[in-house]
Amino acid sequence: MNQCLACSETPPTRKEYGSIIQSISSFLNGGYKGIKNDLSRKMYEASEQLNFERAQELRDQIQHIEVVMEQQKMTLNDQINRDIFGYSYDKGWMCVQVFFIRQGKLMERDVAVFPFFDDAEETFLSYIGRFYLHQHHLKPKQVLVPLGTDVNLLKELLEVDVHTPYRGRKKELVELAEKNAKIALEEKFSLIERNEERTIVAIEKLGEILNIEVPHRIEAFDNSNIQGTDPVSAMVVFIDGKPNKKEYRKYKIRDVEGPDDYETMREVIRRRYARVLKEGLPLPDLIIVDGGKGQMSAALDVLENELGLDIPLCGLVKDDKHKTSELLYGIPPQVVELSRQSQEFYLVQRIQDEVHRFAISFHRQLRGKNLVQSELDKIPGIGEKRRRLLLTHFKSITEIKKANIKDITKLGIPSNIAEDIISYLNNDQKENL
Repeated sequence: MNQCLACSETPPTRKEYGSIIQSISSFLNGGYKGIKNDLSRKMYEASEQLNFERAQELRDQIQHIEVVMEQQKMTLNDQINRDIFGYSYDKGWMCVQVFFIRQGKLMERDVAVFPFFDDAEETFLSYIGRFYLHQHHLKPKQVLVPLGTDVNLLKELLEVDVHTPYRGRKKELVELAEKNAKIALEEKFSLIERNEERTIVAIEKLGEILNIEVPHRIEAFDNSNIQGTDPVSAMVVFIDGKPNKKEYRKYKIRDVEGPDDYETMREVIRRRYARVLKEGLPLPDLIIVDGGKGQMSAALDVLENELGLDIPLCGLVKDDKHKTSELLYGIPPQVVELSRQSQEFYLVQRIQDEVHRFAISFHRQLRGKNLVQSELDKIPGIGEKRRRLLLTHFKSITEIKKANIKDITKLGIPSNIAEDIISYLNNDQKENL
């Protein structure tokens, strides 16, 4: 468990050592609940202080304690291999806990938390079926399930003995699985609530720092190109600090020649907010552009002078490692002081990472498509249908190059065009036929 302090560079004092001995004695005498509660309290304190490494260490200690205590409790006198299922559900979420009993002892456990939309019992039965079918778990000799489960259906589905215990140690183990599932679900809800609280605090704090209203709706932009080729831009939307992917947008740049990031920003800002005004769509509370003073100036010029909009706008600058470095705001743009450990910094960092990811993925998708088109579509007689036919059959340009005329004509392509394909791809490509 990596808890021995004997060889530490700073050994514990006599008082600290005595406290450690007392905790160990209490644990061995069955007082593990108090120790677990104390570790849980310290874990939440570390998390609130953003000391996530310490929080993770404490969480691992808690899990070690739980495993040790459950292994002490979860023993059966016979040697039958069993899987024990328990589940809990609330607020559209379900948690399923599985104990793997081998040779009468707990060897492993599995937990899954997921949203569900149908009847709870049907969802639970479906999960067990998938559990053995898709996750490749070896079936035990017996499966134990909670009261109310359709054991006959499971017997037919799994082709093993399925049983609902009504008394004794087996019943206690099923109840323990249900209890653990309920606890895991409660922890899931607690984590969601804490994250939502932190996110709300982050956008409120960001609004205070920028001296604007709370930016409930944030729209962020990033451009992507390689030496001016296939220039694109992308926009992501965060509502109350969370991404709303239904409102993400991709833009192929139409009017900019060459690698001009400022003009690209002008075009995409113009297209986005001209449409917002035309269709009466909601305006953002804050706009973030990926870039510095030049990108900010280009975007502000379009917003204010062309469209007559007064929307707060920030710029995000990356460091030499391509990580979020500075937030710029104001006229002229000034660096906004944000603590690197603050929730508001994590928020803008998430936004910048997400819009960059979205822009890059769109650019790669478009560039890959254009690379394929540039080699085949320049060959006379090759249109969309024949290009798709060739790529579906041969899978890649490389495989088409390896083909002979007979291989290609088998697809229904005339021999003269097949000859042109072979000639273009293998011999005459450099001459740009």
